Amino acid sequence: MKKNMGVVDRVFRIVVAIVVALLFHFNIVGGVFAYVLLILSAVFLFTSITGFCPVYTPFGFNTCKLKE
Repeated sequence: MKKNMGVVDRVFRIVVAIVVALLFHFNIVGGVFAYVLLILSAVFLFTSITGFCPVYTPFGFNTCKLKE
């Protein structure tokens, strides 16, 4: 997998995942909506760690700086 996520994109996804986890932990969100958000935040964490977002590929997005 070729990296297609830049640093800002990765940090933003990690922050969103942490916020969602805190909202769930303090029972601010609940029910099915909370579990959907938790799954989404897990995907955000995974893509942030790997630096690759499969959704970016078909659309040709690349937020990673290319080495020249």
